[in-house]
Amino acid sequence: MLPSETMIWQPEFTDKTLSRKPGAVQRYSKEFKAEAVRTVLENQLSISEGASRLSLPEGTLGQWVTAARKGLGTPGSRTLAELESEILQLRKALNEARLERDILKKATAYFAQESLKNTR
Repeated sequence: MLPSETMIWQPEFTDKTLSRKPGAVQRYSKEFKAEAVRTVLENQLSISEGASRLSLPEGTLGQWVTAARKGLGTPGSRTLAELESEILQLRKALNEARLERDILKKATAYFAQESLKNTR
């Protein structure tokens, strides 16, 4: 293209679907999903209108919005209670592992002393 020529913007060439391989699965971040759901709910958009504005398949956006309305959050996310429960379980497991480690350290020291006594 020569410097004096100007490009004409053509939106059909910026469509994401043209750059993707046929049959490829599009993956979206949790942040993007949450933002898309928030946009639809706060602006009281229909699923089809929101999907059109966000260039998303209607079915995909519909699943996200349905999950959010049911209190499930974005797919793959967990509630605060679930996360707190997991933290509690992990802390218990960590304390148990530390106790086992301490017992093994003491047992190792004891058997090392016994071994030294027997070799003399």
